[in-house]
Amino acid sequence: MKMIKAKMTIDKAFKISKVNEHIYDAFVEHLGRDVYGGVYDPESPVADDMGFRKDLIDVVQSLKIPQVRYPGGNFCSGYQWKDGIGPVENRPKRLDLAFQSMETNRIGINEFQEWAKRARTETMMTVNMGTGSIQEARDLFEYCNFKGGSYWSDLRKAHGHSDPYHIKTWCLGNEMDGEWQMGHFSADLYGQKATETAKLFKWMDPEAEIIMCGTSSPLQPTLGTWDAGVLEHAYEHVDLMDMHIYFKNDMNDTQSYLGSALVFDDYIRSGIAALDYMKVVKKSKKTVNLAFNEWNVWFILEDTDKRSKEELWGPAPSLLEDYFTFEDALVVGDMLISMLKRADRVKTACISQLVNVNAPFMTEVGGSGSFKQTIYYPYMDACLYGRGVALTTPVEVDCYDSRDFGDVPYLSAVSVYDEENERVTLFAINRSVGEEMELKCDMRAFEGYELEEHIILHDEDPKAHNSLKDPEHVAPFRGQNTARIEDGRLSALLSAMSWNVIRMKKR
Repeated sequence: MKMIKAKMTIDKAFKISKVNEHIYDAFVEHLGRDVYGGVYDPESPVADDMGFRKDLIDVVQSLKIPQVRYPGGNFCSGYQWKDGIGPVENRPKRLDLAFQSMETNRIGINEFQEWAKRARTETMMTVNMGTGSIQEARDLFEYCNFKGGSYWSDLRKAHGHSDPYHIKTWCLGNEMDGEWQMGHFSADLYGQKATETAKLFKWMDPEAEIIMCGTSSPLQPTLGTWDAGVLEHAYEHVDLMDMHIYFKNDMNDTQSYLGSALVFDDYIRSGIAALDYMKVVKKSKKTVNLAFNEWNVWFILEDTDKRSKEELWGPAPSLLEDYFTFEDALVVGDMLISMLKRADRVKTACISQLVNVNAPFMTEVGGSGSFKQTIYYPYMDACLYGRGVALTTPVEVDCYDSRDFGDVPYLSAVSVYDEENERVTLFAINRSVGEEMELKCDMRAFEGYELEEHIILHDEDPKAHNSLKDPEHVAPFRGQNTARIEDGRLSALLSAMSWNVIRMKKR
């Protein structure tokens, strides 16, 4: 059998940047069964005393997810946060126009903060910049973060929460460049509104981290011009620019689909270019970095979200409940590699979403069952082993000609050096559908390091997926005699279509 040959070097001197742990954030939205049926499911046997699913809490804790974006998403552009505070029995039900659903407001800011506390994570708060006002956003900031003595902070105390939440990160709306968004604005108008909101937040807390909306998709015709238009107003007042990206295998071409991350690489470069252009224009000493607060793959079966007229406007319908395939897992892993390769500028990223909706973790309606989707595993590996300093990992390998992306290297890879714990982790994908890869890696800069383990995610069927009935159909395993280190050189065998995590430690 023909085998692909690849060479690379891992060297301490090839530093990109320390990896910001917030690139492993996640996203929860009032959409489908994300909140109701995912985060909160009081009828489930695995619910705790407040109705929160303990299996999901265990997942968030085990992955050490630093922060969860909330409450949207498109939802937040019509959300009135004041509906979700105070006695539950007094909270109004509202139409959610984004997803033609009924929002009961059973879960609001205070309940979500309690969930975050139990899950040992923090909240990234998104404010309504669509139909909401600057004043309403300012009131929310005061309600959440001010210690007391003002109307909104004292109201929080009256609701049973004496201590401020100290929410650090605030997103100024969602996808405001999109015409599908409630309250969609031009770049100029949104830039003005975002700037004035950011000013008020910074006046209340100069340490608040502010994220503005950038382009919502690389397919947007306003890519670049929208970003520059908003930054013209907001550059000096924000810390990060948020861009969103999803990939899907529309043409059912696995080999081409596995090259998707090349588009992500270009998209990252376009965002950095817009930011640095405005830094020059403003003659600023400040560097604004990138966030990807929605990123994932997207696979929707034709009849997944079909609802009759009678089924519209009900609470928490099952929406976007995808079954992700093995090939999807490879693309998710490749997207993580893309972000690690630009750890110098990508500082926050939220996998979209956390549970049930386009998610790595799925739960049984009203039951105790749950399962991990294929895409869970690369995300898990990055969360656990992708902390430290990202290293540029030069690669020599052949390319294949793809229908969508031109020449695509067979190997995608990046390494992370955890100096404190004396560990080096190599994340590598063999993109070839049919050929194994022989990898040779020069590691002489890491003298005295030995192989700890080789974790492999592989399936011969690119369409293989997990389910409640077969929850581990696609699952990682440890390679046996698939990697070794001799005289400072790593040799490894990478299966065709495989995600690989090669962990090394100091003797």
